[in-house]
Amino acid sequence: MTAAASPAAAGGAGRGVIAALGVVQILTWGSSFYLLTVLAGPIAADTGWPLQWIVGSLCVGLLVAGLVSPKVGALIAARGGRPVLAGGCVLLACGLALLALAQGPIVFALGWCIAGAGMAASLYDAAFAALGRLYGAGARRAITLLTLWGGFASTVCWPITAFLDAHLGWRATCLVYAGLHLGLSMPLVLAFVPKVAHREESGGPTRVTPVTLSGRERLAFLLMGGIVTCIGTIASAMSVQVLALLQSRGLSLAEAVALGTLVGPSQVLARVVEQMSGGRHHPLWTMIWAVALMGLGLVLLAAGFPIVAVALVAYGAGNGIFSIAKGTVPLAVLGAERYPVLAGRLARPALLAQALAPLGAAQLLTAGGAGAVLAALVALWLAAAVLLALLWRRV
Repeated sequence: MTAAASPAAAGGAGRGVIAALGVVQILTWGSSFYLLTVLAGPIAADTGWPLQWIVGSLCVGLLVAGLVSPKVGALIAARGGRPVLAGGCVLLACGLALLALAQGPIVFALGWCIAGAGMAASLYDAAFAALGRLYGAGARRAITLLTLWGGFASTVCWPITAFLDAHLGWRATCLVYAGLHLGLSMPLVLAFVPKVAHREESGGPTRVTPVTLSGRERLAFLLMGGIVTCIGTIASAMSVQVLALLQSRGLSLAEAVALGTLVGPSQVLARVVEQMSGGRHHPLWTMIWAVALMGLGLVLLAAGFPIVAVALVAYGAGNGIFSIAKGTVPLAVLGAERYPVLAGRLARPALLAQALAPLGAAQLLTAGGAGAVLAALVALWLAAAVLLALLWRRV
């Protein structure tokens, strides 16, 4: 196998890879994780299916993504990111096409199961693993740049989705996105993501030697898994319940929406600041700042801080750079050689938690109100902070 190149050394080719994957990330996030933010209501109105079933189908898709993510990591380690990311685009297209054709809620949920497998093979975790396989220890800058692109997914795709639904309907909207994955996302991956040498064991088929961890490395891996799972649960719950939490403070829906839009730009701005730092600090410092800022935002919200915008900006900034940290910390701590496999393993508990978090938050909101939800989120943040302190001591 040839040695991994750095994005800087790759020059224009490296920039082309990141730009191509950036477009792919915008489309994959916008047509999967963010899709029902716009389409859930129109789908329920058109079909009469329960809204809980429609949103729950996405949760089932995330569960599937979590279950298959270790296999995705192993495939990227064995064959590189190019075929896996391209396959993810195909699976997303098939899942979206099935959503468009579904005449009943069971088939609709099945479409999300197929799309969930595509999400596991095309969203951040798979893209980060692909960059780690391609650039090795030099992938940190590429991961940071890719998150800048991904941060615009909702900004770009929500208006597009709303426009398509208004003029063509939700079924045609799903078909348009399916066509974009086959006609744009997959060709971008095949055209710009380089092939890499397969890793082989002598005399056997192409495969990767099983990755095992022991001692301090295993403990570090478990601590990282706990941190990523706690923060992923918080982010998933907040993404669904933030408007309800703001309205519980007496804000109108319009005011809540206006304040909620601060989260996205805060994420992108924080990632820009991280990129401008030039990677001169250990990635653990990025994770520390991410967890600290998210915690500040949550505590301010829970404490009833009167300037809600400050809390949301702090939370958004922390969430934005955590996306970078969850990709770069395992790369720095556990090494580039094993990174694709371990990234897939780390993604499983986080995706499973993200799938269940919205349902749990909704139940908690109904039973105990906004205060109970915020208290639970702060408790999860405290758990992540303790785990991060333990990780710091061992790294």
